[in-house]
Amino acid sequence: MLFTYKATSASGKTITGTAEAASKQDLLALLHKQNIHPIFIKAGKGRGKSKSLFGPKKKVKLSDLVIFTRQLSTMISAGVPLARSLAALQADANNPYMREVLNGVAKDVEGGQPLGDAFAKYPNVFSEVYVNMVRAGEEGGILDEILKRLALQVELDSSIRKKIKSAMMYPLVILTVTVIAFFGIMLFIVPKLGGILTSLGGPNAKLPVYTRVLLSFSNFCSKPTIFGHLPIPIINKIPNLVLFLIIGVIASIYLLRYIKTPSGKYRFHALLLRLPIVRTIILKVAIARFSRTFASLMGSGVSVLDALEVTGAAIGNKVIEAELADAAKEVRNGKQLSEPLSHSKHFPPIVSQMLMVGEETGQIDTVLVKIADFYEEEVTVLIDGLAAVIEPIMIIFLGAGVGLIAASVMGPIANLSKNIGS
Repeated sequence: MLFTYKATSASGKTITGTAEAASKQDLLALLHKQNIHPIFIKAGKGRGKSKSLFGPKKKVKLSDLVIFTRQLSTMISAGVPLARSLAALQADANNPYMREVLNGVAKDVEGGQPLGDAFAKYPNVFSEVYVNMVRAGEEGGILDEILKRLALQVELDSSIRKKIKSAMMYPLVILTVTVIAFFGIMLFIVPKLGGILTSLGGPNAKLPVYTRVLLSFSNFCSKPTIFGHLPIPIINKIPNLVLFLIIGVIASIYLLRYIKTPSGKYRFHALLLRLPIVRTIILKVAIARFSRTFASLMGSGVSVLDALEVTGAAIGNKVIEAELADAAKEVRNGKQLSEPLSHSKHFPPIVSQMLMVGEETGQIDTVLVKIADFYEEEVTVLIDGLAAVIEPIMIIFLGAGVGLIAASVMGPIANLSKNIGS
């Protein structure tokens, strides 16, 4: 989101400007880091979002981000100045929006902003963990090493995301087609078949229970609105099914907006951790991401507390992030990280045990990389297994639905036809 602000600098001079940030709180933190004290902040339209209603959304593929990260790491390792590296990568970028983003980043860096703060203005391109790891690399003087590890991590995240999408694509397509076909049958076909049954057997014809339920549901879906005679005539003509779909869409929009708020996001993530199969996938992905990110930071010389702060934002689940924040408080009081994690509700015992070994041997990064490899393999196996199970289950449910509708309609027609013939 793009914000316009008026503020006072460290020298007391009044300044105005614009900046892009994920939220107002993020912008406040960014300005305070630059010793700028805001007077007022006004939200506007973000430049990181699509400006055209019909055009494609502005985004950067993960493959483009990986290439950029690797190239920037190589140029910094070779001693090329940061501003010059960004200008060169901007000229070579194939994605038009990536060129636009790098142009803005280069200008911010030339103006004296840290690279991490410049990246933070484009949250739809550079994730929170990406930005935080870059900041940690800048503070520790190991930006080139951090960027190498970031490129590897982005590739691994992309691989897991692709596996999840490919596993869910077929069930979602089948479910969508099934729902559309079912309600299409309820609105257009079943009412006509109900008329045929009435004409064959009369209004008092004895029909099976499941047939009567199907006809009643179809009749309810195709009837005009249940709200009766409202002052707006066009609403009175809307079938109940269409009306409920409209209400469902509006409710979904408001629900999605609520989920984006801090409290809504926390409650949504807590709900996901209560769902049986979803909980398993989320925990395995979170542990793999925690292990690899924390290992990258520790291997690059970042302190445990800074690494925990960055890693918490990388997990992708606010409940687990809060648990890591509590663990960081205990570490600050002198405890080893393995101790609070051993009492965790979400981290399995193997993580704390392996972490304890790493703390004793001084090889935390090596041990955590092995944990990350193990859980990433577990995620792959789990997703492949779910894909193999979900497909036949969806086909069975689809066949059962079609068979139920056919039996509800064709069976009574056949019985009534026999009665008429006799």
